[in-house]
Amino acid sequence: MAIQILNQKGEQVAERELSPSIFGIEPNTHVMHEAVVNYLANQRQGSFANKTRAEVRGGGRKPWKQKGTGRARHGSSRSPIWVGGGVTFAKKPRDFSYTLPRKVRQLALKSALSAKAGEDAIVLLDELCFEVPSTKAMVHVLNNLKVNEKTLVVLEDNDVKVARSISNLPKVKSISVNNINTYTVLNYDKVIFTVAALDKLEEVYQ
Repeated sequence: MAIQILNQKGEQVAERELSPSIFGIEPNTHVMHEAVVNYLANQRQGSFANKTRAEVRGGGRKPWKQKGTGRARHGSSRSPIWVGGGVTFAKKPRDFSYTLPRKVRQLALKSALSAKAGEDAIVLLDELCFEVPSTKAMVHVLNNLKVNEKTLVVLEDNDVKVARSISNLPKVKSISVNNINTYTVLNYDKVIFTVAALDKLEEVYQ
């Protein structure tokens, strides 16, 4: 699959073939789903904590005598059925993270990239650089590329000037090619690669 290489003015400067083993496979929806669920699970903080009846303060004295009051029998006012009592099956901090096999992660990412390529949602830039961080300059580049959708910009490394130029744009996110993942690719309508980032991606995944 051939794709145009554009400059920051939106002009075509060359053409390049995308690797069919990364951008031309049949997308595996099941594997992509597994990768998305895994990513979201790994983002969970898992820091919630409720108190059981043993941890709630008070309730040491029996509220009233066992018999003769006409009321139900109770041994503690901290029972889960009382207001202010403990929680039944209280949630405790836990780690939701787990790992997927490397081949599964790779197949999921290739499937996501192939899906984007099939939708003609990949843009290739010869380079993306600014002398100083500038949101206005980044908006100008996106306008030149005729990109106004939710966009992911994939860079060779974490370029601070470019990242800061993008950080104030609500629909645009930058990411280094080392951190690219299935969820992030699928979460954006357009994916912009620099040539250097694409070279690095193909070197790792081909």
